[in-house]
Amino acid sequence: MNRVFNFSAGPSALPVEVLQTAAEEMLNYKDAGMSVMEMSHRSAAYEDIQEEAKTDLKDLMAIPDNYEILFLQGGASTQFAMVPLNLMTGSGKADFLLTGSWAKKAYQEAARYGDAKVVVSSEEDTFSYIPKTSEADFRKDADYVHICVNNTIYGTRFKPNQLPTVSNIPLVADMSSNILSEAYDVSKFGLIYAGAQKNMGPSGVCVVIIRKDLIGTAMDITPTMLNYKTQADADSKFNTPPCYSIYMCGLVYKWLKKLGGIDAIESINKEKANKLYDFIDNSKLYKGTVAVEDRSLMNVPFITGNKELDALFVKESKKAGLENLKGHRSVGGMRASIYNAMPMAGVDALIDFMKKFEKTNG
Repeated sequence: MNRVFNFSAGPSALPVEVLQTAAEEMLNYKDAGMSVMEMSHRSAAYEDIQEEAKTDLKDLMAIPDNYEILFLQGGASTQFAMVPLNLMTGSGKADFLLTGSWAKKAYQEAARYGDAKVVVSSEEDTFSYIPKTSEADFRKDADYVHICVNNTIYGTRFKPNQLPTVSNIPLVADMSSNILSEAYDVSKFGLIYAGAQKNMGPSGVCVVIIRKDLIGTAMDITPTMLNYKTQADADSKFNTPPCYSIYMCGLVYKWLKKLGGIDAIESINKEKANKLYDFIDNSKLYKGTVAVEDRSLMNVPFITGNKELDALFVKESKKAGLENLKGHRSVGGMRASIYNAMPMAGVDALIDFMKKFEKTNG
């Protein structure tokens, strides 16, 4: 099997074991005589798949009983509109922490539907750090406070013990690129949403974890499909859901449980990230681009300081079987996305290549 190490920020690598299971079940899922791709979403076989996925995700994240789990379409970007349409319905106000491009897009979309306010921003410094806030920074009558927990492009994150203090205001979090990577207390959030294609499964499904008391207050203009109540009442099957993507997420959940759950993968992720950051910090050629205290476990951006050398690095690394290390077009440089599915062997292979490249070009 000639597989590369795929450092793509998304769609990203999936666990080999999950892909093998999917391959084995492709033509005949558990003696159903058909692929999951072909199943009716109303069939008993598919209903079991989705229910198991919900149960396993609930177990992994210790999701309390007063939360609903939804499997939706449209990716995290659709949530930029869905959240304000459903939640910005009290005072019509929402506060935002701008820590990256996706947080900014969420703010800009919400501003179409109400009074969206930027409380703090790190944009003036290329989103290279997480701004500090206090409870007094937020409007007491805001309907929610929005954060992007992990900033895929820039490589920063809100650590589980450093979430903003928002009192009784619902905290809404885009967790697309670090969900299931380390333990967060779900009860601290009013709503969590995450596109699957970075750390949870293939593209096509967005998971929403929403506190039940926040369901049912959507604006009158809210399209039927974008109303959380519509989706919750229909168990995410108001129309045909992205069945195969949900099935794949379910396989990832089972893979994680087999590994030992979130605590186990968090330990592995910290070891991978620390190993890569330590090498970068002790290198004479490579430099990290974000504040050390705010570094992401999932997305590691770095540069040489020379654009031509960065381009050569990307070109040569591809020849070495290390794919998708080019940084986002908005920032350049390199970025290694080391999600749950990236094995330690992949990080070791990257560091070995970086050593050779530095020796030749340093």
